[in-house]
Amino acid sequence: MSYEIVVIIIFVLGYMAIALEHNIKVDKAAPALLIAVLCWTVYVVAEGILPHNEEVIDKIVHTELLHHLAETSQILFFLLCAMTIVEVIDAHQGFEVITKRITTQKKRNLIWIICLVTFFLSAALDNLATTIVMVSMLRKLVTDKNDRLIYVSMVVIAANAGGAWSPIGDVTTTMLWIGGQVTTTNIIVKLIVPSIICLVAPLTIISFMMKGNLKQSKEGASGAGGHGGHAPIKVSDFDRNLVFGIGLGGLLFVPIFKTITHLPPFMGMSFSLGVVWLVTEILHNRKKAEEGAHAKLSVVAILERVDVPSVLFFFGILLAVGCLQSMGTLNTLATFLSETFTGDGGVYIIGLLLGLMSAIVDNVPLVAASMGMYDLATYPPDHVFWEFIAYCAGTGGSTLIIGSAAGVAAMGMEHINFMWYLKKIAWLSLIGYIAGAATFMAMQLLIH
Repeated sequence: MSYEIVVIIIFVLGYMAIALEHNIKVDKAAPALLIAVLCWTVYVVAEGILPHNEEVIDKIVHTELLHHLAETSQILFFLLCAMTIVEVIDAHQGFEVITKRITTQKKRNLIWIICLVTFFLSAALDNLATTIVMVSMLRKLVTDKNDRLIYVSMVVIAANAGGAWSPIGDVTTTMLWIGGQVTTTNIIVKLIVPSIICLVAPLTIISFMMKGNLKQSKEGASGAGGHGGHAPIKVSDFDRNLVFGIGLGGLLFVPIFKTITHLPPFMGMSFSLGVVWLVTEILHNRKKAEEGAHAKLSVVAILERVDVPSVLFFFGILLAVGCLQSMGTLNTLATFLSETFTGDGGVYIIGLLLGLMSAIVDNVPLVAASMGMYDLATYPPDHVFWEFIAYCAGTGGSTLIIGSAAGVAAMGMEHINFMWYLKKIAWLSLIGYIAGAATFMAMQLLIH
């Protein structure tokens, strides 16, 4: 048996374990790390160790493996810093700046407000963090469980649509941005309208189903802090507003930093975290004796609540995909797709298929695979192919509750049943996905 087939089998089995994470009750980070190491081990052993070829071993390890490690590390450090900033804002109850202003009791009005806030907030933060914050808020706003499931499901669609058009809103768009496939201004201009349509289409339909008023809990809309499982502590209005402003400003500053300095995005995100860290340390140094505020609100303490398993999952799956790229497997697949789906329409068919596939399996390895299959010589930066991949991978996952990080988070927090989502929400998400894709294609026809 060829070693390439062995590597593919390892990858497929690991991928199945990732997709069935909730069934087998094993965190997806574990199989991701295992397939990364096993794939590279089989590749190195078969190509270098068994033939006793030291030059090949050196090439695989130092040229290929370490090259993929450098690319992967950029994404990981970017995500780690971004997740930490979001956790700092949340620990200081900074998101109350938004939630306290939502006072409507009409179901139809609320779902529009919630979805629009989610859409734009996910573009500034990311779809996963935004979903967690909005679900926490909905627990205080919507007491009826059945109603809340609908709101939460629409939050998933809104978060994924909002993240697709922003370079920092979705990890797949971030990957394309860091890899040089898309640029900040172009991706915003080209995808914001299709992303809006992707949300508005299902939102319009479901708003006709939302009738009457909702019952407000005694707590009201007072904050969404503490999603990480930590008990919120008393934070002054000044501290809350300051941390919210600096944190959100730091996230929005990252694309500006890259444009000015031409340094990789993880440098700008690291700078923003450094500023937030410095400000919060100065802010709480004078409060060390006050109810342990410094110990609970410092970045050092908050780092313990960052979702490290997700970071390790990205690390494992990206390295595993890198192995398939180095072996030439992805190039073979790219050739097959290009020969099967030819012409300008082929680009759209490939994008649509990848988007629908991301509803079944994670969109991160799918985008990583597309980046490995097609280089910048084939499709240069800001090519319609990369723009459409960003849209499809970002929004297609909403079709199933397990198809995106936002959906998995919502599923875990509200215990959403897979079949319930499939029957009630999947068709709405699919309508939005197709409507947004059609809008993107129509815009391309008008441009050209």
